[in-house]
Amino acid sequence: MKNIVAGHIAASTAEFVELALGTPVELWLGVEGESEMERAARLDAARDILGDNPDFPDRVSQVAAETIEAFAPELFNVVSLPQPVARRQAARKAAAA
Repeated sequence: MKNIVAGHIAASTAEFVELALGTPVELWLGVEGESEMERAARLDAARDILGDNPDFPDRVSQVAAETIEAFAPELFNVVSLPQPVARRQAARKAAAA
């Protein structure tokens, strides 16, 4: 299956995310062994991007959700867990009061 983003074919998952977001993932996550100066510059660039693109966090959430849906849809299978007996009894008492 080809992953096409904005007319480009992504060769890897990392490239797919980079094309979808328009920035390299390393800008947000950093890289192992970066110096304090490199980290400061990276964070400064990230702040500038967020300032220029206030909808960026929403776009990131959308890309994350679409990626999960495409590659690990079982993560969206949410199941309610039973409440402990003491908690149910307390909830019933509170509702009755």
